[in-house]
Amino acid sequence: MKTITPTELQSKLESGEQVNLIDVRETEEVASGIIPGAEHIPLGLIEFKHQDLDKSKEYIMICRSGNRSGQACQFLEEQGYKVTNMSGGMLEWEGEVK
Repeated sequence: MKTITPTELQSKLESGEQVNLIDVRETEEVASGIIPGAEHIPLGLIEFKHQDLDKSKEYIMICRSGNRSGQACQFLEEQGYKVTNMSGGMLEWEGEVK
């Protein structure tokens, strides 16, 4: 499974690189802050909503610590998607949140 650190992701965002972010935390967790531009799809809904994603794009998966996003990556890879897990999750994110 491919991974990216929060610092590496922040550098991509600051340089203006186009990235597709999916936050798989629960709604109450996202209420405390989400990376601007991230789409919120709770982990429990990934299996029902993955068909809305574009297999030609690469997605960076985010959660609180990196575990649930890792599960989402594993599932989506099995479905043929290109995904990367943000290791450390929002616990290690020091960038902007909205």
